[in-house]
Amino acid sequence: MQFQRSSGVLLHISSLPSYGGIGDLGPAAHQFLAFLAAAKQHIWQVLPLSPTGYGNSPYASSSAFAGNPSLISLEYLSDWGWIDGQLIAGLAGRSGNVDFDEVEARKLPLLYEAAANFLDRSPHDPKLAKQWKQFNEFCSAEASWLTDYALYAVLRRQFQTGAWTTWPEPIRRRRPEALARAAAQHGRALAQEQALQFAFTQQWNQLREAAARNAIRIMGDVAIFVNMDSADVWIHPDLFELDDDLNPISIAGVPPDYFSPTGQRWGNPLYRWDVLAGQGFDWWIARIRRSCQLYDVVRLDHFRGFEAYWSIPAEEETAVNGEWIKAPGLELFRALEAALGPLPLVAEDLGMITREVDALRLELGLPGMKVLQFGFSTKGAHIHLPHRFTTDTVAYTGTHDNDTTQGWWKTASKAERTSVEAYVGPVGNKPVWPLIRASAASVAQLALVPAQDLLELGSEARMNTPSVAAGNWSWRAPEQSWPSELAARLAAIAEVTDRDNDPLAEPEKEEPGKSHGTAE
Repeated sequence: MQFQRSSGVLLHISSLPSYGGIGDLGPAAHQFLAFLAAAKQHIWQVLPLSPTGYGNSPYASSSAFAGNPSLISLEYLSDWGWIDGQLIAGLAGRSGNVDFDEVEARKLPLLYEAAANFLDRSPHDPKLAKQWKQFNEFCSAEASWLTDYALYAVLRRQFQTGAWTTWPEPIRRRRPEALARAAAQHGRALAQEQALQFAFTQQWNQLREAAARNAIRIMGDVAIFVNMDSADVWIHPDLFELDDDLNPISIAGVPPDYFSPTGQRWGNPLYRWDVLAGQGFDWWIARIRRSCQLYDVVRLDHFRGFEAYWSIPAEEETAVNGEWIKAPGLELFRALEAALGPLPLVAEDLGMITREVDALRLELGLPGMKVLQFGFSTKGAHIHLPHRFTTDTVAYTGTHDNDTTQGWWKTASKAERTSVEAYVGPVGNKPVWPLIRASAASVAQLALVPAQDLLELGSEARMNTPSVAAGNWSWRAPEQSWPSELAARLAAIAEVTDRDNDPLAEPEKEEPGKSHGTAE
């Protein structure tokens, strides 16, 4: 898809300085939107919004369709009349990194209490009548995923584990009579889960509408694989490479690379692409349809896996001993286009990219990604430098998987530092803004900057270190991080590099009789 030349910021919702110990969809999100508008930015990129599993990674979700309840604003629920404001007064404030255990112990019970209040009050309270009608419409419209997800979430709490493979045999194999009994037993809890998904959707839609009023588009992220401990695999075991006992045969990852000498053993079950193809890729069509409901632009994580994926025997402890296996690639995307029409997709094509992967991306007309931090080592890495960009590029100073640019600079080799200063001039140990300007001045369609780089933060603000299981995803922006001076600085760059445009607007048409570069 062709985007207008524009720029934006990468900041996950959980990283906002919201009340309650974790970033959410409440006032802090709307304040950040106001900053983006003042800074003449037109893209806000977020990470997957799904419920997180082990390690709190948004890429290890318990559902490819549901929203993360932890991101719901209790302040807005209080405004709606779902919960008394005094009950949420003792929550953690807006400062400091996310303490996920505290969020689970303190915020989640209040969310469930609010959902219960809504279910009890709405049928009788005229003030909630509109939301009650919308809730019932939501449950009907999203029943294809919502009903099963709610049951999965309730059973996960009942059995105190996300590992559905350890649940009682009739439940883990989804025997109809066992599911019916569970649904009857947990009717109220199921309704609470549905109410929380409704609240998430309402608050997310309000944020989307506010963004649209400022010509700001939300770029979301779709992880190619789903978690083994997820509603998706429990509901559709036939779509994944599982043995007769419903355990993975082979799992996903990547071979040794820039991030890890033993590769990355992600552990996600692999798809049975032949079964998916035989079903017309219905599950993937539903997934991308849902993503396009949530986002204006969709970034496809690990795009190379759609052409070929690294298959690791499940018993292997590292990702070293695997093999590349062909994926359906073009066949899948043509099915998506036939069902959904033209799609606003971006390909995350970092890592070991082959000619076949490039050919697939180009055939589909998808922009790819370049990361400036990668560009200053060997000559082979210079494809990540702005003078090598093409217009079908989404450019980053760094991503959520990189160190911050300031942190990277502190550990960069002497050769890399010399290369940076040869490229942008002396930086005085502050390379961030020269690299932001270099990215913005390039021909790339979109130029995106992690919020940590805007704030010139060091490694303490890193979001994720690949192949490291613990200690990730917890960074939050400090309070008062978006002053008018910072917005003005970013706006000036957007103006001078012609990036103060709505990325999905129709390209400007040249007036008849006018030509560029011709003397009067």
